[in-house]
Amino acid sequence: MGFRRVQVGYFRIDKEERQAVTEVLDNGRISEGKKVREFELQFAKFVGTKYAIALSSGTSALVAGLLALIHTNKVKIGSKVITTPLTYVATSNAIVRSGLEPVYVDVDRRTFGITPKNIENQLKKVRNLKDYSLILPVHLMGYPCQMEEINKIAQKYKLLTFEDSAQAHGSLYKGKKTGSLSLLSAFSFYIAHNIQAGELGAIATDSEEIVKLVRKIKTNGRLCDCFICMRAEGKCPRISIDDEEDNDPRFTHDFIGLNFKTMEFQAALALPQLAKVDQIIKKRQEIVKYLNQHLEKYSQILDLPLYSEEISYLAYPVVIKDPKVITRKRLRFELEKNGVETRPIFGCIPTQQPAYSYLKKEYEGKLPNAEYIGRNGFYIGCHQYLEKEDLNYVINVFNRILD
Repeated sequence: MGFRRVQVGYFRIDKEERQAVTEVLDNGRISEGKKVREFELQFAKFVGTKYAIALSSGTSALVAGLLALIHTNKVKIGSKVITTPLTYVATSNAIVRSGLEPVYVDVDRRTFGITPKNIENQLKKVRNLKDYSLILPVHLMGYPCQMEEINKIAQKYKLLTFEDSAQAHGSLYKGKKTGSLSLLSAFSFYIAHNIQAGELGAIATDSEEIVKLVRKIKTNGRLCDCFICMRAEGKCPRISIDDEEDNDPRFTHDFIGLNFKTMEFQAALALPQLAKVDQIIKKRQEIVKYLNQHLEKYSQILDLPLYSEEISYLAYPVVIKDPKVITRKRLRFELEKNGVETRPIFGCIPTQQPAYSYLKKEYEGKLPNAEYIGRNGFYIGCHQYLEKEDLNYVINVFNRILD
């Protein structure tokens, strides 16, 4: 079998995507409009929430969601947020840049998410619970956190929950989709994710209050919060002929916000993906199952991903069991040399990310699973564009390296 390049992520522009982008070009409006509104409606329906709001990225969705909670006084500036040390750094960055303090608890070794036991153990030793406001779990690699138990803990300690579901489009937890299991959730539609649009994010929620606040926050805090602007039809609820002042709500700002708007192109790419998301999820599951079957013989060396038909897999995560047999660096080097693209599983943020080195002394040795996975975990692609020949090539490369 000749050399192949097997990428972690890939995006194919099919006929449906091309047609949707052409519609945007023909319409002449590239800023937020009909495609974005349609995406918001369809994505809310998919997740199982009343509302969804499109934003420029998953990071901006996290920041806007946190700022909305702060604005409602549900979360106090400076308060502590229990979250995961093992994820893409955007989660922690959003917490810190929103004026909050991340508090890290350890993860489950096999499903990568923070656990109810570790959350409760942290809260039990807290002297002043008023310092805490929020639990922000991440459904990493598509694996749902134990939200029923986490929500019970949150209720017990009078905290809110906010899901980071950026990597879990369509994953199920007890029959409900991730992102519908808390007050609000954040999603990302980055190019390597299950629903792809390049740079796009969303918040999903049942709260009309949060929806209206996020609509303001994402547009620099302007007065407008309507789902669809009716100004062109003379129906703006913010304008009255009887008002003494001539204030345009699009240029009147009642609090300080940011620019997190997206464009019609991203929504145009995401909509066809959303229409075929069930097939995408199924194909990714089939790939994980096939790779597991053929790599099972290395289960003494590698922890392969747990398989479930309820998981929407972002990628194919692998954790080396014994680095004395083979190191992650060596295995990744050999895979990459043979055309199989890899990525590390992010690293333990407070102890392994330079940006958070100020926390290293506080957390070193206290997050053993996150630190182990951060040193020894990596992933390869399981995206829907991979063919059987690609998978057999990957298996043969593992065989050459590990046999």
